[in-house]
Amino acid sequence: MRTKPIACLSLDLDNQWSYMKTHGDEEWKSHPSYYNIFTPHILEILQEMDIKITFFIVGLDASKEENIPWLKMLTENGHDIGNHSFNHEVWINQYSREELEKEFDLAEAAIYNATGIKTKGFRGPGFSWSKTLLEVLHDRGYLYDSSTLPTFLGPLARMYYFWKSDFTKEEKKKRKSLFGPFSLGFKKLKPYYLQINPEKKILELPLTTIPWIKLPFHMSYLLYISNFSFSLMKFYLWFAIKMCKLTRTPVNFLLHPLDIIGGDKITELAFFPGMNLPTKRKVKVFKWVLAKLKKEYELLTMDEFAKRLVKNIK
Repeated sequence: MRTKPIACLSLDLDNQWSYMKTHGDEEWKSHPSYYNIFTPHILEILQEMDIKITFFIVGLDASKEENIPWLKMLTENGHDIGNHSFNHEVWINQYSREELEKEFDLAEAAIYNATGIKTKGFRGPGFSWSKTLLEVLHDRGYLYDSSTLPTFLGPLARMYYFWKSDFTKEEKKKRKSLFGPFSLGFKKLKPYYLQINPEKKILELPLTTIPWIKLPFHMSYLLYISNFSFSLMKFYLWFAIKMCKLTRTPVNFLLHPLDIIGGDKITELAFFPGMNLPTKRKVKVFKWVLAKLKKEYELLTMDEFAKRLVKNIK
């Protein structure tokens, strides 16, 4: 019997307020949350499909007492936990070393208090990272970083995002690196050790895009395509998997809360792309995609994925 190739699934657990903050909506300051709606919703689906994933948690959410019961449910159901920063600021790549240390102190303490997990994996909000950030991860003993999305489409995504927002000139400047530069498309797609300096390196687990052409390969994009044609989405997924297998690229597949809930559940986020789709439709697509991935791959949490790979990467 042939062994299946490996893939990992992770979900950036951006809360309602973080979407509003990234969009420039001042109401984010009251920190509205949809955890009470989203957490039982996603856990029911994952339990039904017998799949374990990694949830990247924002420390500020973990620091709030009312969110702790919902976050505890993740670990109680056997899921893995990663660090998604404390303040979820997409300009974290502009932080000084001192600011980063404070950010990690706060995030790690809050996440540990809420879940009992000492995080060993990190993903920057908005795929933001810097060499200083990577050095902090190394010095704090992190197993991996997963903040790079190797695609040439970052500037186009940023342009579209700014067009849909009400950002001031100053706010746009702070978010100038959101989704990464065009040059990110030339980054390696397979997991590798990223050399920080001659003495330090860290395992980088890039989020998967389609090999060679570097088009997106994540749930939000598949959902977007399904809005036009379910058949086209199925073909796109088949093609992405085929290319990954041909190039022996391990799959690091990204999920977001808004992939699974629609504007009928969270009316305050109706301005986001794809929120016109009802939750029932999103769940149908979500289940179909995960079932296909489960058929083709051995699905792992990111912690397991990294530990498997680290033995074979120089």
